[in-house]
Amino acid sequence: MTVLDCHTHAWAPPSPDHPWVNESLIQLVDGYAVDPVYTTEKLLDDMDAVGIDEAVLVPFPLVDWQDNTYIIESVGAHDRFAGIVMLDPFADDAADRLHELMSEPDVIGFRIGCIYPRDHMWMDHYFDPGQEWLLDAIDETDFWDAARETDALVQLFAHREQLPQVTRLVDAHPDLTYAVDHLAHVDTSVPPDEGAFAEFARLAEYETVVAKLSEVPHLSTESFPYADVHDHVRWLLDRFGRERLAWGSDYPNISAVTDYERGLRWLDHVEGLSDADREWLTGRSFRRHVSL
Repeated sequence: MTVLDCHTHAWAPPSPDHPWVNESLIQLVDGYAVDPVYTTEKLLDDMDAVGIDEAVLVPFPLVDWQDNTYIIESVGAHDRFAGIVMLDPFADDAADRLHELMSEPDVIGFRIGCIYPRDHMWMDHYFDPGQEWLLDAIDETDFWDAARETDALVQLFAHREQLPQVTRLVDAHPDLTYAVDHLAHVDTSVPPDEGAFAEFARLAEYETVVAKLSEVPHLSTESFPYADVHDHVRWLLDRFGRERLAWGSDYPNISAVTDYERGLRWLDHVEGLSDADREWLTGRSFRRHVSL
């Protein structure tokens, strides 16, 4: 079985051309159990130690948040990586910029940080579930046409309270391919069929949407194997099916609370999952969804 981690991060050292400008993320890195400069070579070593074959690199914007240089260089240098990029869907040249980025080898899509204020995108490590600018982005027709023309994955970092906005986006552009990050920051104290998390049931009606089982060690209020998340995982499995659930570690972000091994192996402890289910969740579903 080939294991694919659909959500990882790595970054280059600061340089005059690519300085680190995001002070809040710099402070976070200081608390990680990895080197402050965590390159793709170091990530590959950690993947090998855990038995992970391939990974998707998601931008970690220590640099300007639209500086995708390191992602593009990394996926070009290592055939074990695919890459996600970031760009402003409201920019005048957004459609052209997306075409340019998606023409790079092994770039598979882009990430939108719905959970951040639009005027301070990715620049502070605080989240605002009350943000509604994603609704305005729905009308950026040229941008979504470009996403359609390039077959780009639309990766959404949205809070559970924002899931109705995600549903409206998908309803407006149902032929695009989507992935919702980090279980939409699930509240594990609320049953999955209650509260804001239950909106996932509506999203599950769209075959173009994948839910990502990523960042679980951070989302759980318990220690390994993070049992308070398991009911939510089984609930999502019932609605999305194993073909549209994808595991991701969010490593090395989770290194502040656990190691890479536990970031993967918690899935072994979810009762009711078969070996075939785990094979889908740890690679097959995401590959199928984005045609890797």
